[in-house]
Amino acid sequence: MGRKSNAPQMVIKCRLAEYRNRLESKYNQQEVANLVGTSRQTISAIESGNYNPSLELAYRLAKLFDVQIEDIFIFEEGP
Repeated sequence: MGRKSNAPQMVIKCRLAEYRNRLESKYNQQEVANLVGTSRQTISAIESGNYNPSLELAYRLAKLFDVQIEDIFIFEEGP
């Protein structure tokens, strides 16, 4: 039987669409997907909060926009 964790639940808020739509970049989902080596569906799922990216993918996205991972993905303790 598994142990129940007492650690707080983490909520990840995503600002990827905001960075993607900035005037200096203005990428669509397919262009971002191509540049970071994933699918448009994955980018869509990340933006809608239905998928949390791997650390590697989060790093690639941050590097694409020349920001820190924490600028795109905001980690908060949930209820």
